[in-house]
Amino acid sequence: MPEVDVGQRYTEVADLYIRMFGAVDRVAPQDLSFLERNLGDSDGTVLDAGCGPGHLAAYLTGLGLTVQGVDLVPEFIGNARANWPGVDFAVGSVHTLDMPDRSLGAILAWFSLIHCEPAELTDVLTEFRRVVRRGGMLVVGFFEGACVERFDHKVAPAYRWPVDEMSRMLSAAGFAETERCRRSGTAQTRPYAALAARAA
Repeated sequence: MPEVDVGQRYTEVADLYIRMFGAVDRVAPQDLSFLERNLGDSDGTVLDAGCGPGHLAAYLTGLGLTVQGVDLVPEFIGNARANWPGVDFAVGSVHTLDMPDRSLGAILAWFSLIHCEPAELTDVLTEFRRVVRRGGMLVVGFFEGACVERFDHKVAPAYRWPVDEMSRMLSAAGFAETERCRRSGTAQTRPYAALAARAA
């Protein structure tokens, strides 16, 4: 599904999404620890790519990092600016970043790439590598599956990825994996995983 259509789907459910997911206490403590381990020492601006309501950008700011949040959905950015006025938030696409080459210290893409088709994901990861300086970190959260598989997400079609395959995608874009974690699904959640990788 085109990015603009995905953005429109999230716009339609923005208020509900913010109520359900727009706070750090909705994030598993072990996931916050993963973010802190892999992004906490970043040198330079950290981009929260597809920041949603802004809560993770605010969390990273609380660690002493300089953070910029970008999201396609104006309602998410409005919420983020209202709740965390000290953080830099902007409406924009993560597919084409309005940033100079090698200008970022790190990127967080926490479930913001789940709607990308495989070929599209390749392009986005290449764009991420363009803007991250050598040695900078990328952290990606995604739904895990036994194969690359499209499924009917409640908002828009999304994809599951095997962890090894996602790691290969990161490697092809110029990132070397440094850590991974996997979370089992529950009655309310799907299995998911996260990868941390360093820009080569």
